[in-house]
Formats: sequence, C-alpha cells, structure tokens
Amino acid sequence: MPEDRVTFCRICEAHCGMVATVQDGRVTRLRPDREHPLSRGYACPKGVAMLDVQNDPDRVVTPLRRVGGPGDFEPVSWDTALADIASRLGAVRDAHGGGAVGWYAGNPSAFSHSHPIWVKGFMEALGSQHFYTASSQDVANRFVASELLYGSPGLLPIPDLRRTRFLLVVGANPLVSHGSVLTAPRIREQLRDVVDRGGRVVVVDPRRSETARAFEHLPVRPDSDALLLLSLLQVVFAEGLADEAAIDDQTTGSGWLRGAVAPFTPESTAARTGVPAGVARQLARDFAAADGAAAYGRTGSCLGRFGTLTAFLLDALTAVTGNFDAPGGLVVGKPAIAADELLAGVGLDTYGTRRSRIGGFPEVLGAMPASLLADEVQTEGEGRLRALFVSAGNPVLSVPDGAALERALADLDLMVSLDLYVNETNRHADYVLPATTFLEREDLPVAFLGLCTTPFVQWTDPVVEPRGEARDEWTVVRDLADAIGVNPLPGPARRLPRWLARRVTPERLIDAILRRGPEGDLFGLRPRGLSVRALRREPHGRVVAEHVATGVQRDRLHHPDGRVHLDPAPIRGELDRLLALGEAAGDDFPLRMVNLRELRSHNSWMHNSPLLVRGGRRHAARINPDDAAAAGVVDGGPVRLVSPWGAVETEAMVTGEMSPGAVAVPHGWGHKGGWRVANGLGGPNVNQLASRAPEHLEPLSGMAWLTGVPVRVEPVVAPAVAEREAEVAAPA
Repeated sequence: MPEDRVTFCRICEAHCGMVATVQDGRVTRLRPDREHPLSRGYACPKGVAMLDVQNDPDRVVTPLRRVGGPGDFEPVSWDTALADIASRLGAVRDAHGGGAVGWYAGNPSAFSHSHPIWVKGFMEALGSQHFYTASSQDVANRFVASELLYGSPGLLPIPDLRRTRFLLVVGANPLVSHGSVLTAPRIREQLRDVVDRGGRVVVVDPRRSETARAFEHLPVRPDSDALLLLSLLQVVFAEGLADEAAIDDQTTGSGWLRGAVAPFTPESTAARTGVPAGVARQLARDFAAADGAAAYGRTGSCLGRFGTLTAFLLDALTAVTGNFDAPGGLVVGKPAIAADELLAGVGLDTYGTRRSRIGGFPEVLGAMPASLLADEVQTEGEGRLRALFVSAGNPVLSVPDGAALERALADLDLMVSLDLYVNETNRHADYVLPATTFLEREDLPVAFLGLCTTPFVQWTDPVVEPRGEARDEWTVVRDLADAIGVNPLPGPARRLPRWLARRVTPERLIDAILRRGPEGDLFGLRPRGLSVRALRREPHGRVVAEHVATGVQRDRLHHPDGRVHLDPAPIRGELDRLLALGEAAGDDFPLRMVNLRELRSHNSWMHNSPLLVRGGRRHAARINPDDAAAAGVVDGGPVRLVSPWGAVETEAMVTGEMSPGAVAVPHGWGHKGGWRVANGLGGPNVNQLASRAPEHLEPLSGMAWLTGVPVRVEPVVAPAVAEREAEVAAPA
C-alpha cells in the first residue's frame, strides 16, 4: 500500500516541508507538507520537480568507469571502483604527497549534515589545502565580511523579517531565490507583511526583478553597490542620523569609518551609481528613521569587484543606525545549533590561515578560490594539483572560463566524481560514483538553523532506500579513508583511533551536538532539551521561538571585546582600491552584464525535469530598448555578447525591466549533452564571459567577478546575409 512520509526540501535555503508517497520502494508523488509550521503547504516548482530527478532514467545509479574519451563509461562494481581509486590515490600520495590531492564540493553539499564534515576531515587528514567549494562563485565574501566585523566567518546576521519596518534589499531577488543566506519559507508573505505593518521594502537592482516589481525599485548601475552604500553612510554621519549610543555600546572603529565615508557624498557618486543624489539622501534618512531597519544583500552584491567591501558596508549601515542585534534589524539569535560555534569547536572557522599557491589568496572556511582550479592543475611546482574529487558539483559550468578547466582536467592523474548525473565536468572523470538524493538520506539542516527568520529545527529520516547502488557521500569518504589509512573526521575527532572513528555516524554526531545545545549542557538536561529521538516525534519540525533572540551580542560575537569592528585593515585597503580602480573597461565594452536567477532553474542542475520545462523556456539576454537600438539588436533576434575574455550567443529580449547600460543573462547553462532536455531549452554558459585570471578575482575572498562584467552586444548575422552586406559595402 502507498505510504506517506514526511521530509523537507534541500534544494534551497527555505527548506519547505514535503510529503513523499512511497510505494514498492519508489517515490511516486512529492507534494508540499500542509502541516509544516512555517511553509504551511507551500513549495516552489523545483521542490515538487525533485520527483523527476529521483526517478530519472538518466540518473547514475551504479559506479561508472571511463574506458575511452570523455563521457565513455562502463558500469563496474563498488569493490572494483574503490580498490582502483584507492590504489591510484595512494600512488599520487606516495609520489607527490597528500597536498597533491584536491576536492571540489558543489552547492548541494551544503544541504547535507554529513557530506561537508567528512570531506573536509578527509582533506585535512591528507594535509592538502586543495579544498574548493561553490562558495567562491557565491558567498565567500559574506564569510570574510563576518570574520572582519564579528570575529568569525560563520556568524551570519540575518534581517529580522518578522519585525522590521524597513528592508533594504541589494542585489537579491528573494521572490525567485526564496531567500539566500536567509531561511524564510513563504518569503513573499513575510515581505508583504513588512508593508502591511506600515514598513517598506526597497530593492536596489539594475533589473526590475520579480521582487523589485512587487515592492519599491531603485535602479542602480551594475557593480556600484559599494559606492551607493558609502554615500548612504556619508549622509547618516553628516546629518547626525547615526545612533551614537549604539555605536558607543556595540562597536569599535567608528571614527575611521566616519572619516572614510566623508568624501563619498551622494553628489559625488551619482554618476557612477546612476542614483540621483536627492534619492540617495532620502533613502539614507528613511532608513535611519525607521523603527527597525535592516540592509540585506546577496549574489548581485557579492559577485562584483568589491563583494567583501559591499557586504561589510551593508552591515555597517545597519550597525551605525542602531539596528544590529535589535528587533527589526540584523540579528544573530541563539539557534539550536549555531554554525559558527560548531565550526569553532572543530577548528574550521578559519580565514587566511593558508594562502593559495596561485595568486596568494586567503582560504575562507578552509576553501580556496575555485577559479584557480585550471591553473592549479597546469602550473608545475610543489603542491601542483594531480588528483581531484568532485562531489555534487559542475565547476566547468560554474567557474569563469570553464573551457580552460575542461582542458586542464585531462592533465590529472586521477579524477573521481560523486554525483547524480554525468555532467560537463565529470564526463572527464576516471570514475563517476552514484550518490544519494536528499530523499534517500537523513538530514538536519545544521548550516541553516541560525538563518531562520523564525527559529526552527527539523530532522528527517530517509523516505526511501537509495536507488540502485547509490551511496551517501560520507560513507564513500569513510571507505576511501579506511583504504588509505587516514581518519576522515575533522578537528579534535581526528585524534580518535581509526576503529573508533569508524563508529561515528552523522546521526550520532548530530545527536551529541543537539543534546549539548546552545548553553553547553553535554547531558541534555536543559528544559525541552533537543535530541534526534525527540525530533523524530515531531516529524513536521519544531518552532523553537516566535522571534530571533536579540540582546545577545556579547554572547555571540567572537572578537575578544565582543564588539562589531568597523575599521579592519583589509577594508581600509579595499577602499583604497575602489578609489584607484575606476571604471572596468572603455568604449569597446559599453555595457555591464549581470547574472539572473530563474524560478524554474537551479544553478546547473534540474534542467532535465519535464515539470520545470513544461510550457517551454526562453533563454535570452535581457537588454534595455535604448541599448538594443544603439547596437542594432531586435527582440527575439540572435545576439552575441562579447567581453574582453570571451563571447557567447543567445537570443535578445528587449525589455524595459533593464536599466540602461545593463544586460542580464541566466546562469547555469551550457550543457553539452547527456541531459534529457527538451529541444530549444538550453542556452550558453554565461561564465565564459568572465576572467579566471588572479588579478580579476576579489582579493579578500577570491570571489569570481561574475556581475558587472564589461560587454558589448551585437546582432548575429547569418553567413549568407553577411556576405551580401560585405559585397554591398565593398569599394567599386
């Protein structure tokens, strides 16, 4: 008989509740959980479409060994695959040391409570700094800003959406993303509630995005967010709008910040930002006057040339107006498991403890910039990357100049992938090992509990057994570690004997952390103490508190003085760089390209779901009508985007949603086959327009420069037409 099993989605950070119907060991239906206390019967199309991925006939469900060129695989047994991988990994280690082994973990790894812990422990056991994640194409700058402001890269304040009266949204589109570095199920309702209680939501974006259309839109030129925020701060200080009592009580270094922003009047930055001076001044006044205000930024504000500076300024604006650790402002709270405290406990809350071999970039939470992967493989010398594992990722499509990385993969001595599909990256692997979907594994969203706008915790068991021969990533890491004689647990747990370390499971680890709790009671004797057993009795999850706790700064910040630091030396350096750098390119590239999210797409996967592509999809470069006319581009016509580093072709969408000078293109595409995608639903890899060169990465975080990229657009002329035009233009 069919059986309904409660779980939650792990595609994005909302973690909406789901109910899976299972019959004969197969998930036959997936729908929103009406009893989930936060999502209350809502899930976006991607969550429901996970059923297509779960049962996809193209999914990898047995180990594959490459026998020829890229993409030419044959099935083998797990024993055969693991034995050969261990042997070849051992040979690399013996010849070149553990530092020659690397691992790239993609975005979905963050949504597992086991995958990143075992992978990071494995890399530490090998003694390798070649650990890479998708964060350097996404959020590493936010981690660095938190390290500088609060003393830990893992402490991530969130806007108190339940109580704020003014939300300034910079470079985010939460009606499509559903919240990023922010866990807010039904976020549309939460944002509308801000307005309904008399507040405002102001969206700063070069594009009139879905969120901007629903609220107030402030157009801005791409990659100028830092300048706008500096001007807002200048107004706050110059007009006496700062909360001096809060500054004195909560911060240090405000004197430097006050002087540093003084030259950045709205009049001086208007030409660069496109925001009229009067508009910027009124925005600063309204933000400072609001009874609870928060500034929030995401990928649009992260992927430019000054991502860390921008993230720092967003929080600084909130702090100097008295809105840090205050109702309606930016809050950190006391979650059931605080990710920053967990990272600190196992020694993983690091920044700058090591530098990359290429470019000298600081590690961020142990990870190096993924944009350097191709050069790390192909540059000779000590520490050259010779063996690479890739789990839940497709860096060929997600890093700048993926074509260079694709060429470099051929130079590896060993490449192994753990994934659901054969993709553009792992088609070059020696082995592709089948991984579980989130429906096939247990989970507790450890990394996101501190990001919940309503404090919440939920445990899920697997709703179905792994399909075929798929295995949890952590078990594969454990077995490989056993085969080469290392302990894959991170931090102090690495001192355990290997026989004891093997008995540590994710459930046992999470249960111990839950029982310890935020107050540090190891024996779980706190009132209403949490445990996996207790959470199993509440399958729809538990609301821990009505609001995120405030007034907890001294307990939660990691700087020894317990204060927000507003004058870190690296930020001073970035401000100097901003003053010196100027515009990105000249007249040859008059426009600036920005990435955009799509509701029915998710990074570089889920593109083969019939549910998501139902009704068709138009991959297009969105361009302002005036810019299109100047370039001779027409709506629906083929168009070429050219940057100093590459070119792509797609279709033009001429639309007034784009600000003059800005072009928006969806990211995550560029598939080369092996994907069950309906005809015409693909698109180019927009990251081919970006540079992987070290001098073009953000220096504090190693973030890729993927927004505000200088481009020009030009119509694509059919060869026959081009020949006729050339004949007409030729001199007699």
